Amino acid sequence: MDTPWCPSCDRKLRAEPLDLRRRHLPPLQTSLATGLHDGILQTAIHALKYDNVTAVIPALGDRMILALRQSGLSFDMIIPVPLFTLRIKERGYNQSQVVGSYMAQFMAQPVVSTALERHRHTASQVGLSHDERQINVRGAFRANPLLVSKATVLLLDDVMTTGATLQECAHALLDAGANAVLSLTVTAALP
Repeated sequence: MDTPWCPSCDRKLRAEPLDLRRRHLPPLQTSLATGLHDGILQTAIHALKYDNVTAVIPALGDRMILALRQSGLSFDMIIPVPLFTLRIKERGYNQSQVVGSYMAQFMAQPVVSTALERHRHTASQVGLSHDERQINVRGAFRANPLLVSKATVLLLDDVMTTGATLQECAHALLDAGANAVLSLTVTAALP
């Protein structure tokens, strides 16, 4: 990012209208994004992921909460898409988990970050085709049946590109006994 996050940037992000995007991504019951992956939304996500600009967390979290309220989705817990331990060490945090933790302060549902793990390293998905993304994440996630059995889970991530990561996480959660898996992301790439 060329310039630091500023009050004007925050106002622009907060003023960005919701543009709820739904995709059909089996086995997810529904997949929802708050807008397209461009403009101020893309800038904010990149600032959080790559420049350690945690000042965007409240605006992104508030946006996600508003999207949930408008969509009427019902769920028992929020599970952030996990990063592999090496990626967390590089970044210092999981961007989906910090946004989810912010959201949990204002919602009745807990964030259960230990319910799903990425048990093997995967290459970055950036630049991969849909098929390559599916192959890259196949079998990379494991869910804890003691935490997800019979639950309706909201899977939380920053960007939905092809949906391969969300779908693979959903398979792991359903295999562990979850009743249903929904997903919410800040942005969705153009289909």
